[in-house]
Amino acid sequence: MTNPLNRRLFLSASLGTAAAATLAACGGGGGDEPEVAEVDTADFPEGSTMAALAEAGAITIGTKFDQPLFGQAGPDGTPVGFDVEIGKIVAGALGISPDNITWTETVSANREPFIENGQVDLVVATYTINDTRKEVIDFAGPYYVAGQALMVLIDNEDITGEDSLAGKKVASVEGSTPAQYILDNHPDAELQTFDTYSNCVTALINGQVDVVTTDNVILAGFVAADEENLKLVGDGETFTEEPYGIGLAKGDDDFRTFINDTLEAAYEDGAWAEAWEATAGTVLPTPEPPAVDRY
Repeated sequence: MTNPLNRRLFLSASLGTAAAATLAACGGGGGDEPEVAEVDTADFPEGSTMAALAEAGAITIGTKFDQPLFGQAGPDGTPVGFDVEIGKIVAGALGISPDNITWTETVSANREPFIENGQVDLVVATYTINDTRKEVIDFAGPYYVAGQALMVLIDNEDITGEDSLAGKKVASVEGSTPAQYILDNHPDAELQTFDTYSNCVTALINGQVDVVTTDNVILAGFVAADEENLKLVGDGETFTEEPYGIGLAKGDDDFRTFINDTLEAAYEDGAWAEAWEATAGTVLPTPEPPAVDRY
């Protein structure tokens, strides 16, 4: 008989590979590539970020590498998922093909520093828009609205919702809005933070924590990759609203307007829906795209 601990350790080690394989099998690579526009640098204001990127013919985009359906590194190391497809749509509007995108892994704690330091041109990484982050960077979008939920092992019947977290070991990612929500609203829970959500899931599988919390769509990807061992609490019932935005340098109003225009065009021409259905839509229903906030 297989030792249960060894089995859990094996599941932990193979989770990322299984998630990537599941996403690829479901068409998670994004299907047809987004259209690449024919542009000239003269199409953009002189000195603008758009002109500089179009002239370079290349862009660096930060995204997650460990989140099935949204940003999951594939077998060749290239990320796939809905966030990745949104990044390609923006790049395409600048005349930049997917082959000329440099994908940089961003975790929740380093997204603002990477933008501020110029290590990336954009961040598209399940990035909740909030006022604290807007003090140091700007956001285009939102391009999707998620909600915080809970995930447990399949045989867990103790945790039935956020009201049952007292005394439980709750895992989330350092610097994330879900972690802050637990600190602010559930001080009687024992929050344990990790650098990535895949490490949160590893801790859950290995019995180090009782529950993982983050956005419902992120958790749905992990459950889809390991349905025999993981489940969403309350069928994925959410208890917050998390508008996902595209992070960019503070004060770059022209670039933010351009990205918002690009998102709205993708809503209208079907590119947004195609991106969803080829990635997250393999597991989740297709929602209505949210209105962008031109603050």
